[in-house]
Amino acid sequence: MKESKARQILVTAALPYANGSIHIGHLVEYIQTDIWVRFQKMRGNDCIYCCADDTHGTPIMIRARSEGIKPEQLIERMHEEHRSDFDAFDVAFDSYYSTHSDENRQFSELIYSRLKDGGHIDSRDVEQAYCEHDEMFLPDRFIRGTCPKCGVEDQYGDSCESCHATYNTVDLKDARCSVCGNSPVRRSSRHFFFKLADFTEQLKEWIGGGHVHEQIQNKLMEWFEQGLRDWDISRDAPYFGFLIPGETDKYFYVWLDAPIGYIASTKNYCNQTGRNFEDYWCNPDCEIYHFIGKDITYFHALFWPAMLMGSNFNTPKRIFIHGFLTVNGKKMSKSRGTFVNAATYLKHLDPQYLRYYYACKLGSGPEDIDLSLEDFVNRVNSDLVGKLANLASRSVPMLVKKFNGGMGQLSDEARELLGPLQQAADEVAFDYESCNYASAVRRITGLADQVNRYVDQRKPWSAIKEDTGHALETITATVNAVRLLTIYLKPVLPGFAAKIEAILQIEPLHWKDSEKMLENCVVSPFERLIERVDPKKVEAMIEESKEDQQQEQGEPAKASPLDAEPIAEQINFDDFMKVDLRVAQVTKAELVEGADKLLRLELDLGGESRTVLAGIRQAYEPEELIGKKMVMAANLAPRKMKFGVSEGMILAAGPGGKDVFALTVDDGAEPGSRVH
Repeated sequence: MKESKARQILVTAALPYANGSIHIGHLVEYIQTDIWVRFQKMRGNDCIYCCADDTHGTPIMIRARSEGIKPEQLIERMHEEHRSDFDAFDVAFDSYYSTHSDENRQFSELIYSRLKDGGHIDSRDVEQAYCEHDEMFLPDRFIRGTCPKCGVEDQYGDSCESCHATYNTVDLKDARCSVCGNSPVRRSSRHFFFKLADFTEQLKEWIGGGHVHEQIQNKLMEWFEQGLRDWDISRDAPYFGFLIPGETDKYFYVWLDAPIGYIASTKNYCNQTGRNFEDYWCNPDCEIYHFIGKDITYFHALFWPAMLMGSNFNTPKRIFIHGFLTVNGKKMSKSRGTFVNAATYLKHLDPQYLRYYYACKLGSGPEDIDLSLEDFVNRVNSDLVGKLANLASRSVPMLVKKFNGGMGQLSDEARELLGPLQQAADEVAFDYESCNYASAVRRITGLADQVNRYVDQRKPWSAIKEDTGHALETITATVNAVRLLTIYLKPVLPGFAAKIEAILQIEPLHWKDSEKMLENCVVSPFERLIERVDPKKVEAMIEESKEDQQQEQGEPAKASPLDAEPIAEQINFDDFMKVDLRVAQVTKAELVEGADKLLRLELDLGGESRTVLAGIRQAYEPEELIGKKMVMAANLAPRKMKFGVSEGMILAAGPGGKDVFALTVDDGAEPGSRVH
């Protein structure tokens, strides 16, 4: 994967919200992005990494009010905390800024004015929830109530955390003010809207142009079927943010000025370094890459490029979208201690462990990744310590002790060993470029296995007693192998690489250095590269995370011998008996185009046919379900979904993904018969 000339690249990661601490789920993205940036810099490309704290919106205002401080004090404190955490995990931003900055205000106003001049901004009166007690309109996070879609209680005013539906604040049922608890009334207020539909054709072309993963592309195209709706970009006072030009009580909605923070952070970098801002956001030769989580795809792949199109700024060349983090196969949990803050992790474990493990798991698509704590310990100890670091510890101390640190020349046999390592440079580079870090790490550890076998076969520790020349040849080859593997591993483990560079007394390694070898050089005494993971420290980290949660709740933790998920709200027996469970035989099963998790099942209920959309695609192939008899909740009301109407629900259990098991019954059971 040889490159003819240096590329100019601007990379961003999603802005962490200044309302809370960085945790290990956040770190998936920032480490993923940092690895990619470090790789690009090693390749000799002009690449910068810009990010910022996302500082505006209602939650910031609520928290600052609860602490009795100004929002500016809160975001300044959180900025320092975030920077400290990122630095500890070797996340090296070229600019880490704040959306509460003069640059961000200026660019927000500029983009808004260009959109307005282009006829893409509209204004109209909308009904909103208003608290007469607090004398204020209630923004999304200032109001809670029952979801109008699924009926789950205690949801925010803009979206449901249970069914993920979005809605208007006034549609919330049994609404109450988050500040005083009183029921709001409806009042009309003038709001500003971005006419997203104006960019329908441009967005379709952009999305279809390879700028997002194919899976994401299919999902985004579904939104066009419904027609793109105008986007409310304003909020009423009181609100912590930027006033809309010409207004006295209307503010930019946080989701308008937050992504503009990418531009402001770039401007900050240019101000600090003397670079030309126009070379990044106004230069078609500059490649812009965004790294985000899949939960904010809609904003970044529709609203954001449309805003850029309408204001004459560059659109991203690619949006890399990752999935969520689970721990031990389950959602991160404070009660189980698996919701671990970065600062808590750092008290117990080396941040290099997490960088390495995430790299082992991350592919190029939006799939979720799992942090299995047992696998985490085993993989770091076996691969990173036992294979990669072990090669240095087997060779350098012997070289220093027996040969005063002086390397020899490479034999023909050594060059045969090292040739495949050098040839792997392009394949590993391709993996990094495409964000398939898991493949890159597999290649690197596979090469390390080959070198370890070479050392085991030649046994330099024995040969040195009778044939020092043979031993020196082996050690020289091994040290060169360590150097090559370190080049490939450096984007993931910069601290590990820095120690190797110091031991070998060489300049910081670049990708092209894989073309060269070390001979007749002198190395420094060996410095231990990394320690084995102590499982007891992992346990202590989990326990401390539980303690932190107990302190937050102000009550003792309730032990759960089975470490189970929290039990849902209780229902009485009569309610349970209303669920009509029936035997249903699968007569047809097929994939649902555009859906990653769904299968469309045709079910026989004893003469009556039902269509059910079941989220078991990752666990079952359609053909293996034909003829199976499953348990179905037969009296559920039909539910309209994006991919059709589902006329019931089959019963299944498991943590999710491939580990979902549909509940089946004996072949002797008749379709339509009741399950007791």
